[in-house]
Amino acid sequence: MKLAGVFPGQGAQSVGMMKELADNYPVVEQTFTEAADVLGYDLWSLVQQGPEEKLTITKYTQPAMFVSGVAAYRVWLEEEGPAPEIVAGHSLGEYSALVAAKVLSFADAMSIVALRGELMNSAVEEGTGGMAAILGLDDEVVISLCQSLSGDRIVEAVNFNSPGQIVISGHVDALEKAVSEAKKQGAKMATMLPVSVPNHSSLMSCAADPLAQKINSIAASDPIIPVVQNFEGKIYETLDDMLGALRRHVDGPVYWTATVHEMKTRGVDTIVEFGPGKVLSGLVKRIDRRLGALPVFDMNSLQKALSACRGEK
Repeated sequence: MKLAGVFPGQGAQSVGMMKELADNYPVVEQTFTEAADVLGYDLWSLVQQGPEEKLTITKYTQPAMFVSGVAAYRVWLEEEGPAPEIVAGHSLGEYSALVAAKVLSFADAMSIVALRGELMNSAVEEGTGGMAAILGLDDEVVISLCQSLSGDRIVEAVNFNSPGQIVISGHVDALEKAVSEAKKQGAKMATMLPVSVPNHSSLMSCAADPLAQKINSIAASDPIIPVVQNFEGKIYETLDDMLGALRRHVDGPVYWTATVHEMKTRGVDTIVEFGPGKVLSGLVKRIDRRLGALPVFDMNSLQKALSACRGEK
């Protein structure tokens, strides 16, 4: 078995997440306490008590998901689960992966994620940006569709999550036109997502420079395990190239299908997802059903993943 560890981004958050693991492993709340020291507010209380409307605001969602991913990974290590030989994260989850690979310290990554969330939250006027999901059309068709509709109003294909599953991002009115056109072109589903920020689109370009300055100010180290990064779905050979991809990623696409293919090319046959939900596990199975996909977000999923990775029946 060659194991990869992956970390989810925005979209899997919910009030009460991580509670069951926290009830059994003090390291979970300890991780949230470390985060509070950087953030200046009690993230654990928000995650456990809500309100949900606040948790879904990008500047809070991003820290919550980042910390949850790291906390779940720390539980895995505490249980002496097999160490992954490669790591990756979906969008925001890449920061959790970089902590797992010891490229960034937890506190430094937390400070970058906090700024990232704030910058992305304020990048466009409230109510003007968003995202939509399109299922059942080829990548090239969706890219062409978006290009045909983009002008003064932006709509771009940004998340290539699995074959036939693409997320587009941009101005709300352009997204609505793209959703309508995708249905006309035979999409199995085309729908607006409950996201108020046009993540990974060119509308995020105003966040790129201040985020890059923050990343440049942080001490980083060579990874102890390879990291497949979303920006091009590849492993970079130098730390400079890794950080360069991280800097450019805020307004660049997420190539998740390519990320999973790269892991498989390097011999990975089992992928463990550390953090709330099982979105990435589902995408892995859509990309290649021969890959094992094991989420870790509560006691039951943790025990199943540990047993599977230890070869227990």
